Amino acid sequence: MKINPQHVVSLTYDLYVDQDGAEVLQESATEEQPLTFLYGAGQMLPRFEENLSALSTGDTYDFRLKAEDAYGEYDEEAVATLPLEMFKETETPEIGSILPLQDNNGNHFQGQVVSVAEDSVIVDLNHPMAGQELHFKGNILNVRPATPEELSHGHAHGADGHHAH
Repeated sequence: MKINPQHVVSLTYDLYVDQDGAEVLQESATEEQPLTFLYGAGQMLPRFEENLSALSTGDTYDFRLKAEDAYGEYDEEAVATLPLEMFKETETPEIGSILPLQDNNGNHFQGQVVSVAEDSVIVDLNHPMAGQELHFKGNILNVRPATPEELSHGHAHGADGHHAH
């Protein structure tokens, strides 16, 4: 079946990024644990979906997304200094750890701790893959029409249309 909006797609992928001149595998989805999503529901990177638009069950794919079409360019300004008192109820975060954060408007996002000083924690708010070209390879395992429940919920309920219990 061909991929169309309001269809559920299950696929495998290997995601590579360039590190020091070599392509390094960042993450994968396997046949045993595929990525399953409702196509056209805005859950995936728009250009990722665009590259899959002409494919059908059984097809393989291999494409690259430039940084601006993936997670954006690295923004030097997207670094925040948080007062250390924010962490008095918990342990002081370690460098490299990912913090779940929320802005004044209730938007959730993550920041990676880049340094801890005497009275502050410096957090990089860029996506971990910002500024990187992404290279996806994989194959389309299954394409099926979404169920009415999936359409009303706005997401896939698994490869077969049912929530895992």
